Amino acid sequence: MDGGTEPGLEGAEQEAMRDRYRRERERRLRPDGADQYVEAAGRFAHFADADPYADPAFDREPLHDDIDIAIIGGGFSGLLAAARLSERGVTSFRIIEAGADFGGTWYWNRYPGAQCDTDAYCYLPLLEELGYMPTEKYAYATEILDHSRRIGHHYDLYPKAILQTRVRSIDWDDERARWHIRTDRDDALTARFVVMALGSITRPKLPGIPGIDEFGGHAFHTSRWDYAYTGGDTNGGMTGLADKRVAIIGTGASAVQCTPRVAADAAHVYVFQRTPSSVDWRRNRPTDPGWWSSLQPGWQRERRENFNDQAAGRPVDVDLVDDGWTDIFRSISSPKGANRPRTKEERDLVVEASDLRKMNEIRARVDETVDDPAVAEALKPYYRVMCKRPTFNDEYLACFNRDNVTLVDVSESRGVERITERGVVANGHEYEVDCIIYATGFEISADFRRRLGMEINGRGGVSLFDHWADGLRTLHGLTTRGFPNWFYVGVSQNAFSVNMTSMFDDQAKHIAYLIDETIRRKAATIEPSEEGQADWVALINGFKVGGAGFLAACTPGYYNNEGSPQAGNAFFGAYTPGASAFNRLLEDWRAAGELEGMELVPHV
Repeated sequence: MDGGTEPGLEGAEQEAMRDRYRRERERRLRPDGADQYVEAAGRFAHFADADPYADPAFDREPLHDDIDIAIIGGGFSGLLAAARLSERGVTSFRIIEAGADFGGTWYWNRYPGAQCDTDAYCYLPLLEELGYMPTEKYAYATEILDHSRRIGHHYDLYPKAILQTRVRSIDWDDERARWHIRTDRDDALTARFVVMALGSITRPKLPGIPGIDEFGGHAFHTSRWDYAYTGGDTNGGMTGLADKRVAIIGTGASAVQCTPRVAADAAHVYVFQRTPSSVDWRRNRPTDPGWWSSLQPGWQRERRENFNDQAAGRPVDVDLVDDGWTDIFRSISSPKGANRPRTKEERDLVVEASDLRKMNEIRARVDETVDDPAVAEALKPYYRVMCKRPTFNDEYLACFNRDNVTLVDVSESRGVERITERGVVANGHEYEVDCIIYATGFEISADFRRRLGMEINGRGGVSLFDHWADGLRTLHGLTTRGFPNWFYVGVSQNAFSVNMTSMFDDQAKHIAYLIDETIRRKAATIEPSEEGQADWVALINGFKVGGAGFLAACTPGYYNNEGSPQAGNAFFGAYTPGASAFNRLLEDWRAAGELEGMELVPHV
């Protein structure tokens, strides 16, 4: 090895870029960290609770049902839990969902240009089970929402759905071995099992900009796109913006997708950017029916495992996915075989050099696309590849060549200064606008109680949030002691995958197995043993050590809790060998049939 350098990348260049990344990070750090965002509640509640797609006249009488299984959430994670339970013959469940239909994230996120950013053949679940062929490599929001509905019909889930209903509390009754569930419609349900399937992208977040409630024009969040105001649909055609000056605050994934569509229709667009996204090619294309018909049974599982193996840095014979993500995985992986680094230090240097090469490619694309050198420089991301979620788009960068698009870089002031009745103040200048679109994403690193929006009290009335106050305590990230018959689908001490639906699917399979086994073994309850939970927490805490330095050096974002990765971000406490390894661990655990680390209590 040569001190960790790659051909054409001298150690001095790596050191110089480390310094550049550090300086770019420091100019964006804020003393308020994740507290810079405010809850979409109170006077901002409509940003989170309004439902432009529901019948406002909908009403019903409160329910008082006793059910076997309550699945809370009707997005992909809830649909997968229901599907995998159904496949085991367990069908006595209800799905409680806040929206007026299934879809979850894709029910709410219907902003123009919205797409999945992972290969649709990996992302859309249950394709083989439903025999559905996606129309394109990257599906748009309308097709994804339709697929959610397709799952609902295929598994006959609509009769089991309780829609337009938000759960407010669940409380364990030890005497009856039941969960009491209360909702915003005064329902008082009881359930033997509860499956929390709210996913990780649930509640919109807003920047706590001074004066945010003083704006006299129109404002909305991308997750509640107001087509009544803009006109058009997810494809664009927003004639209502023809004479409007629009501010877009935020430059993450949703802004990267919606900005080109807004720019095509609005009189003028001001894009307020604190940190630029890494924007790589998407190169979307229609599905080839010939290729599709050649696929063999088990192809989707194979494709997903191929993706996850590459994400974990494992060599594969063929890249079955061949998208922007797998290009990144290859670009930043450490050499294997005879050329592999001999020490961790050498490996880190080699990976850093590979990372720099990939980011140089991303930055070069900005120069090749954007005409104005000053605008191009402001759009270049100066951080490691995986410090922020990469984006993939073929239209975003080019839209800054339009005369009606202005990039406003607010990195020096660490964000927008304030909002007035007439517009947005940044860098000492007031930009008068008619509409503000908050493309500021979702609460991922915020307080867990706030994100879930409900109270959860286990045995002895202990709050889940107090139980986890000093850190998550789970077995496999899916169950926790003191909360019998309670399961959680999401990012919590399990294996994280950027292809989140595959992660949800494997969790749903395991949860369905646990519920089915509890019923089959005629037990009243199931929960982790003290020893089983402690062993798993110790294992996860051991993995944490390796990722601390990387995240701490990253530019602020939700991956590192706005610059404070130790402050409880679930992304920081994962099973780092990867999703495929985690799934094999669970498969082996189920095959053993001993339910190691779990306690089953028989019926009295």
